[in-house]
Amino acid sequence: MIRRNDIPILVAEREYEMRILLIEDDSTTAQSIELMLKLESFNVYTTDLGKEGIDLVKIYDYDIILLDLNLPDVSGYEVLRTLRLLKIKTPILILSGMDGIKDKVRGLGFGADDYMTKPFYKDELVARIHAVVRRSRGHAQSIIITGDLLVNLDAKIAEVAGHPVHLTAKEYQILELLSLRKGMTLTKEMLLNHLYGGMDEPELKIIDVFICKLRKKLDAMSGGQNYIQTVWGRGYILREPIDGVMRKKMAHKGPWVDPGRKFCTDSC
Repeated sequence: MIRRNDIPILVAEREYEMRILLIEDDSTTAQSIELMLKLESFNVYTTDLGKEGIDLVKIYDYDIILLDLNLPDVSGYEVLRTLRLLKIKTPILILSGMDGIKDKVRGLGFGADDYMTKPFYKDELVARIHAVVRRSRGHAQSIIITGDLLVNLDAKIAEVAGHPVHLTAKEYQILELLSLRKGMTLTKEMLLNHLYGGMDEPELKIIDVFICKLRKKLDAMSGGQNYIQTVWGRGYILREPIDGVMRKKMAHKGPWVDPGRKFCTDSC
């Protein structure tokens, strides 16, 4: 049975809640992990069945999967093997009481990204989660720079020319994903799924609202530079900035479209 943690939010609104799927059959252990991760601003979804975990990963996007090996329906190794055969690349961190070298080698050989033995310290688990997710996204470092814009993946903050940009949680999540996929067009559907993970999703047009507010904040901090560009009919893309003067020139000529990439700038 799947459940989402119902612990009261104790963090500031602007902090980004990474989505984690925890596959753990022991209810006491699962609740303990949920609590420690929630207090670190993670958003945890839990199931006690391996097969249900596989089904959830097929439907929803998660930043990382925490996988126990001793499950009541199928082995954690089987869950791992199945996900990798399905070409699902979501990073997987095994949490297991089996501390033998053969167990670790087998788990990593089946496609796990890391292996931790129980019991473990909260700080180490959190650090490993961040490290595994960064590596899976192709960023060994935790800072992504685009022009004067800096996004710190660990601290979950954004700065322009060294000055903090005050973002809501949703705005930061959008900016982080755009930064991680810099130079790539992200559809509104991708952004909506990233924000809500398929749970109680609002209408698609909410993405336009978030993008508009995010642009205005970056514009105000950067003196008119445009970082987020619209790809008409497709979505949004983060690129090296276009300054306000260039945008005004393009505005007199109507929307500017690059024939090679088919993107344009707009006012919001």
